[in-house]
Amino acid sequence: MEEIKPEQVYTTEETRKFLRISDSTIKRYLKNGIIRANKVGGRYRILGAELLRLVSPKAEKGATVAYRGLKEKVRKTIKNW
Repeated sequence: MEEIKPEQVYTTEETRKFLRISDSTIKRYLKNGIIRANKVGGRYRILGAELLRLVSPKAEKGATVAYRGLKEKVRKTIKNW
């Protein structure tokens, strides 16, 4: 299996395979906020840093920083529209 890259964006299918969970489990994780994701074109996209946060507690701080940075960048972009 390939390595999870923190800056890479993954689909729910790729995420499901990395975590080895069922389709219903990933839907539940997304709905309950266990996995943080953004919807793009009606489909969820998940940062690799978020996946690392789930599988490695040490990576959680880095994932939080990456997520907040991306979130702020999106807010600024939307505000400038």
